[in-house]
Amino acid sequence: MSAAAVLTASPAVDTLAARVAPLLDSAPQASAMAVVAVRGDERLLLCGGSTARVDGRQVDAGTRFEVGSISKTYTALLLAEAVARGEADYDDPIAGYLPPGTVPRHRSGTPITLLHLATHTAGLPRLPVGMLATGVPVWLSNPYERYSQERLLRSLAATPVRSRPGSRVCYSNLGSACWASCSPGPPGRTIRPCWNSGSASRSADPHRLRLRPGHATGYWHGRPRPPWRIPALPGAGAVRSSAADLLRYLEALLDPGRAGALGPALAEVQRLRLVLPRTGDGLCLVWNHRRRPGHELLFHSGGTRGFSTFVGYSPATRTALAVLANCTPGLGSNLIQTAYSGFRALAEAG
Repeated sequence: MSAAAVLTASPAVDTLAARVAPLLDSAPQASAMAVVAVRGDERLLLCGGSTARVDGRQVDAGTRFEVGSISKTYTALLLAEAVARGEADYDDPIAGYLPPGTVPRHRSGTPITLLHLATHTAGLPRLPVGMLATGVPVWLSNPYERYSQERLLRSLAATPVRSRPGSRVCYSNLGSACWASCSPGPPGRTIRPCWNSGSASRSADPHRLRLRPGHATGYWHGRPRPPWRIPALPGAGAVRSSAADLLRYLEALLDPGRAGALGPALAEVQRLRLVLPRTGDGLCLVWNHRRRPGHELLFHSGGTRGFSTFVGYSPATRTALAVLANCTPGLGSNLIQTAYSGFRALAEAG
């Protein structure tokens, strides 16, 4: 574990630091880590890792990490923003946004809607048709890299819709890719909210992605991984972000009323959309939802071939937590579960 950057100094922050600092030890294989914690008016940012250095520089609040499926929460925010602007409706069939001849269909005739994509209830498989053929040779580095958006659009019509849209939750990276392809609203809008001052998102050509200094290298079983490239599914996992950016994101989610024009969309992504019958867990727009006594937890995790990320917030208790690490999730790794447990304990402590 390495140095800590305290954003608000007070005895309460010392207590907060004592509670969340152990998270820096939850991934001993990570050379770079960052933990962000919010409790009421207190803000804490801790940086560490086995070396706490990136390209010879100390890990700090601006060090950028690949956040994997946390990207889906930004994609959901784009949907909520488009609805708030009157450019789309949650119940719109995706046929109205995709090119002719590219729409996947269920045998029942039930159309897939934008809301289905944002709640993983579209009935779509996890991965696009044909992606395994291109992904297996580079499975441990960049399995999505060779699968283009053009190929995705060509394969959509042949994609099996395995359950009637709206009837079953089935996590799907492809569903998020469909939403990114639909992109209602003005052309060129990207996954770069106003608070993400330095984060890289999708580019015109993801194969030519250039990363500025300060981007952490990811590791898988101690081996460095190349930068994550996901040209056909940017909305599912292309965002790179820093601890400072995630802090601003969490502050906006905890208090949408102070987020200006994005306020309505930030509130919409938190609205519960469905509850699973056996567990009682639910889904908002992409965000996982779990009820606890007196409050609710909203959270999501993300992983690439070299990074693990967790983000969670509880509006009722005004608490939030983000954990970033430059090591891949996998068998034997408990970083995500440890981060969730730490988040739940933080929310329950108020």
